[in-house]
Amino acid sequence: MNNIDSISQDSINFIKEIYGDEFIPLHRPIFIGNEKDYLTECIDSNFVSSVGKKVDEFENSISKYTNSKYAIATSSGTTALHVALKLNDVDDNDEVITQSLTFVATCNAISYLNASPVFVDVDLDTMGMSPEALRVFLEKNAKIDGKFTRNKITGRRIKACLPMHTYGFPCRIDQIKDICDEWKIKLIEDAAESLGSFYKKKHTGTYGLMGTFSFNGNKIITTGGGGMIVTDNEELAVKAKHITTTSKKPHPYKFVHDEVGFNYRLPNINAALGCAQIEKLKFFLDQKSNIYKKYKDFYHSIDVKINKPIKDSISNHWLNSIILDDIEARDKFIYITNNSGVMTRPFWTMMSKLKMFENCISDSLENSNWLEDRVVCIPSSVPLEAEK
Repeated sequence: MNNIDSISQDSINFIKEIYGDEFIPLHRPIFIGNEKDYLTECIDSNFVSSVGKKVDEFENSISKYTNSKYAIATSSGTTALHVALKLNDVDDNDEVITQSLTFVATCNAISYLNASPVFVDVDLDTMGMSPEALRVFLEKNAKIDGKFTRNKITGRRIKACLPMHTYGFPCRIDQIKDICDEWKIKLIEDAAESLGSFYKKKHTGTYGLMGTFSFNGNKIITTGGGGMIVTDNEELAVKAKHITTTSKKPHPYKFVHDEVGFNYRLPNINAALGCAQIEKLKFFLDQKSNIYKKYKDFYHSIDVKINKPIKDSISNHWLNSIILDDIEARDKFIYITNNSGVMTRPFWTMMSKLKMFENCISDSLENSNWLEDRVVCIPSSVPLEAEK
């Protein structure tokens, strides 16, 4: 690999060729469609909160795009995860197998239910949960006990497995599903970053009993803040919609609630944004694919590795990322680029290193540690000139 100073400056020059000389964020929202018209329509209707036709329209559009039977809009990707885990019987003192190399929302949602995350390693190429690491962990530490799988060390039930499709790159979710089925563990997918990503012709989030998406302001499409649960299970879908709307029983005027619920529904005004955004999703995906190809050619020319989709997968290329030699090179690259107005970021700090989760069970996390020290995210927005 070339000198990191040279790599940094070459990267700055190339990125500015794509995005211009102004400050270049990592990923910004793009509004070039019917957003203003739909927002005006929503305001004129007086339905701006959790009831309104734009919520239904947005749910239907996500359901159709992902080929899921049901889609339930929520106030955030985190609330979508919380509800998905709850509806799959994750409870006090249960364990949920996930990855340490993830955004904190994954583990926060587990913690909301007083359950504990268990961390297994990721694959180097997908940066998502390794099916081999999952299998090895279960064979060493778990046993099937009737209808459940139990951790032999802690005695707790392992209720669910929650892999994430990191930066929009699909993990080997079919293999993970096979392992979960074998071990009687419920599979839920954190597909927060991967709308528009497919593995073996199936959309991410549709292999498990439930999948969840995020529409935060930095995602490939945004509702300002919001999330979505997708599922093919009608019972789970009905229950999800019920408990996310404070568990209110349908009635023209009476307020009767039949269980503890949550005020987690997506407001209609946010859904209006989503309806306009998903109309442009193909355009966004095409543009981001073009950006990835430019980065791929550029970094190949200077002998820097860029993360790429695995065989049989299509990535939405939400965030492009490169791999540098070591943590020193990573930190220097980030320092130089940010000081030049080009936003770059390291991986998240691994969950197993945060004080809230540092005592959780994990395997060696060898690949996770290696990636955390070397991966750098680079600007991945649709270029301004493409919006015209």
